[in-house]
This record gives sequence, C-alpha cells and structure tokens, in this order.
Amino acid sequence: MRIILLGPPGAGKGTQAVRLVERLGIPQLSTGDMLRAAVAAGTPVGLKAKAVMDRGELVSDDIVVGIIADRIEEQDAKGGFILDGFPRTVAQAEAFDAMLSAKGLKLDAVIEFKVNEAELVERIVKRAKDTEARGEPVRKDDNPEVFKTRLDAYRTQTAPLSAYYERTGMLKTVDGMKPIDDVTQAIKEILGR
Repeated sequence: MRIILLGPPGAGKGTQAVRLVERLGIPQLSTGDMLRAAVAAGTPVGLKAKAVMDRGELVSDDIVVGIIADRIEEQDAKGGFILDGFPRTVAQAEAFDAMLSAKGLKLDAVIEFKVNEAELVERIVKRAKDTEARGEPVRKDDNPEVFKTRLDAYRTQTAPLSAYYERTGMLKTVDGMKPIDDVTQAIKEILGR
C-alpha cells in the first residue's frame, strides 16, 4: 500500500504511521531522513541536494521528488510506503503523482487528520508540561509559540493539499482528536485492513 498522511503538526500522524508500519510491514518514509541518506551515500540526486544545502538554500521540489523516486525503488518499499510530511505543497503533490505515474504506480490512500486547532494547541501545551514533569527535555516543536508558527505554515502551505486530493477522489478523513485507538480503527476501516 502507498499511503500519504496529511494533517497539521501534533495531529497524531507520527503515532499512526508507527502503527501502520507494524501492521502493514511497509516503511515510513521521512523526506529529511531520505535526504540525509542520499547525501551520505553520494547518489547523483544526493550530490545535487548537498550542493544546494551547502549554499544554505532549500532543496527544490524536483530534488526531493527525485530522492523519493530513488527510495521507493529499494526492496523494503516495493510493497508500499507511508509518507508523513510529504508532499507539503500542491506543486510537490503534482510532481509526486507524475513520478508515480511514470513508474506505473499510484497511491492507495491519502488520509487527512482533521483536528480542532485550539484543542490541538492545548494538547501540545499539556504534552510539554507532562514531559517537563517527568524531568525530560521538552521538544522544541512542543513550545506553544513554535507550534503556533508551524501551524500557521501548515495552514498556508500544506492545507491546500486537501482540496487537491479531494479533486482526485483520494482524500479520506479521520478525526485526529479522538483517542489513539479510535483513530487507528478508523484508518483500518479506510484501508480495509
């Protein structure tokens, strides 16, 4: 299965991706991890990415899609993969769809985690307090101000993907505010397994 998980930061995509990896036996692909691996391996697209990053610039959509194109050819991804955090823009989604089509592949599901943003901010504040209470360092992303900035960026850059995938008929939604096991069950129903 080839699956994209969409939704704002803190919506539970990462938690559900781990459960999908375990249940379906397919890898979760992180564009950041793939980018670092391609650079370390010195692949042609990795070398392009390194040159861009060395100049302090953002890696272009075509380089990111190229890295994903290489990664999905690896043996562990032959049976499918889970993407969380990519695509981030409609342009990336279009380039990704074109790449899949060129390989004779298609997506099986795009699952969007719907959330109440005010409650989501409260969830992050609580998570930060709980982490602090355990004496553990609080993730930078769990700082409420940093989180609100990430949420704003999501709204402007990534939220338009909902309409894009809805037009393709691929978009399914789950209530990301429900308990973790309920979200897992909703995803099982969408995927039919």
